[in-house]
Formats: sequence, C-alpha cells, structure tokens
Amino acid sequence: MIEIKTKLRKWGNSLGIVVPLSSLYEKNLKEGDDVNVIISVQNDDDILRKSFGTIKLKKSVDKFMRELDKELYND
Repeated sequence: MIEIKTKLRKWGNSLGIVVPLSSLYEKNLKEGDDVNVIISVQNDDDILRKSFGTIKLKKSVDKFMRELDKELYND
C-alpha cells in the first residue's frame, strides 16, 4: 500500500491526482496497471482523530490522577 499526500489538479473537464514516480517504482507499478484509490479529505479534525490516544504514558491516567489527588488532598 502506498500513502501519499497530493492535491487535486484540473485535467480536462475532470480533476486528477499525480502519484510521484518514486512511489510507483517502490511497488513496481507502471502505466496501464489497475489500482484502487481511497480518497480521504484531510482537515484539522482528521489530524486530531489520528493523534488522539497515540501517546504512551509510563503510568495510566487513572493511576496518575489518584497520585495527584493524594498529593493535593493528603498534605
């Protein structure tokens, strides 16, 4: 699978995408090969969805919150 970020470009009465040659060489693709294209629109919400929950912490959030409560209220 190849994932690239590109812009839609005017191509006659249609819009098209350009796939970099380096990406095509990587998968040994050439002119005339059949491919499937999945299009997703990137916006700020997509960036947040992709990054949410990906940070790995040394402690679970629950454990961290309990320790924080203990420090704040048991002093």
